[in-house]
Amino acid sequence: MDYDDITTCEDGWQELLKEYKVLENLNKDYLAKLEEVGELQGKCVKEIEHQRYRVGIISQSLKKLKNSSEEDKQKAKKLTNEINRRLHNLTEMEHSLPKPNGTYLKIILGNVNVSILNKNDKFRYKDEYEKFKLVLSVIGFILSVINLFTNIRVLELSFMFLLVWYYCTLTIRESILKVNGSRIKGWWRAHHFISTVVSGVLLIWPNSTTWYIFRPQFMTFNVYISIVQYLQFRYQQGVLYRLKALGERHNMDITIEGFHSWMWRGLSFLLPFLFAGYVFQLYNAYTLYTLISHHEATWQISVLSLLFFVLFLGNTVTTCMVIPQKLREKYDHYHKVEDSNKSRNKGEHSD
Repeated sequence: MDYDDITTCEDGWQELLKEYKVLENLNKDYLAKLEEVGELQGKCVKEIEHQRYRVGIISQSLKKLKNSSEEDKQKAKKLTNEINRRLHNLTEMEHSLPKPNGTYLKIILGNVNVSILNKNDKFRYKDEYEKFKLVLSVIGFILSVINLFTNIRVLELSFMFLLVWYYCTLTIRESILKVNGSRIKGWWRAHHFISTVVSGVLLIWPNSTTWYIFRPQFMTFNVYISIVQYLQFRYQQGVLYRLKALGERHNMDITIEGFHSWMWRGLSFLLPFLFAGYVFQLYNAYTLYTLISHHEATWQISVLSLLFFVLFLGNTVTTCMVIPQKLREKYDHYHKVEDSNKSRNKGEHSD
């Protein structure tokens, strides 16, 4: 809108003043509601703590009881099931409330509240986390390929520094995911902490003969890992959007976690690539181990050999433990659906 003279400017200003008063009242209401929300959050936290305390006492009492009759045993079993449901409901409530930061986040960020209370915001944060990994994987792939066919020291050091920054950032982002309800296993977080150390040791490895022996293998390893990370991204994006479409609450989970029966097809395709990557880590550990006796060997070689072996062992053991668990969940889910269908069919026939 254009104002041609002082009169129209004054009229426009008076109109804007009326709109500002409305805005001022809205802001006051917002601040009042915000304070009210803070008080309600505090009350909810106290009530949840009270519920958990009382449930704990009842659970301990049930364990100590000696049920003399079959009726008492049935009552105890029913009550135990109700207690488990109550604990599950309390956990769901906690996901909608602010949580204190873990030790790592307190060291990095202090006591800044990183809880995301809105479900859509949680989904967006998880989506951005996956896209961040994809972008850095693409950059890592390009740099690895260039380093495979060139011998530019500055470029390879830049790549090592990128890896240090990338894994440091991942540890922070995953700690925020954990605060916001992600069920990420401890090993996957530890994996990125160890990878940060590996990248740091690689960064300070002297420019020696041993480095140039290992260099082509390491760059090839990074090319392969970048490809696997892209496959993980495609799998995880499909899982994430499917969970959102189904209205699942646990949409903060990462690859291999948050498993449903319909996810098995995609995961079964991904698993061979994951295990091949784990074997490649073992091969890295072995190659470095053979270099320990080299006359130009430095302490970085033995440390890296050990760390690559730890990564191989942790990844393999954790994945092998997760898969049977997820298969059991798939089996149980299938039988629950079958039982539900049978019950529904019986009901239809009786009608």
